Amino acid sequence: MAKLYFRYSTMAAGKSLDLLKVAFNYKEKNQDVILFTSHLDNRFGEGKIKSRLGIEQEAIAVNNSVDLFKYIDRLNEWPDCILVDESQFLTKEQVIQLTDIVDKMKIPIICYGLRSDYRAEPFEGSTYLMLYADTIEELKTICKCGRKATMNLRVVDGMPVFEGEQINIGGNESYIAVCRKHFKRAMEEKAYSDLHEEE
Repeated sequence: MAKLYFRYSTMAAGKSLDLLKVAFNYKEKNQDVILFTSHLDNRFGEGKIKSRLGIEQEAIAVNNSVDLFKYIDRLNEWPDCILVDESQFLTKEQVIQLTDIVDKMKIPIICYGLRSDYRAEPFEGSTYLMLYADTIEELKTICKCGRKATMNLRVVDGMPVFEGEQINIGGNESYIAVCRKHFKRAMEEKAYSDLHEEE
């Protein structure tokens, strides 16, 4: 039975790597898989999904006006699976379109994305994926202190930032995955340490 999956994590937890691994597994079994990504993330060129390990693959870049259900329905052959990177940028309507693909076309869909932004506020796509997904899975990584990282700390020149636009595309130079305790400390102190202290 087809399901809608939401695999979420902080930055630098291996979401893109996991997606590319799943795509490889489908293709190795001669099954067709379609990859979607947000047009907003063009760090490696539009329509590219690239892991921090350097593995990459072409994807279909979509913006918020694309009707994902209609896109798939118009294809000559439906895929065996759909993988969506940067799914936090989906709209509520697009998440519902994904549920229609699963329910009406019986195509499994796996979405990868962030749960919250650098201000600890939810993204629209993630909010509705948490509500509509059949299966929700967390991909885990750790804070420098060793605790599970659950927050995305945005930094500019090494200093934490908590104001500005919600969407600011960046990688390791712009975001640090931290635990809740160190996220709150950075908010209070308006600074970020290397977290080497004993606690």
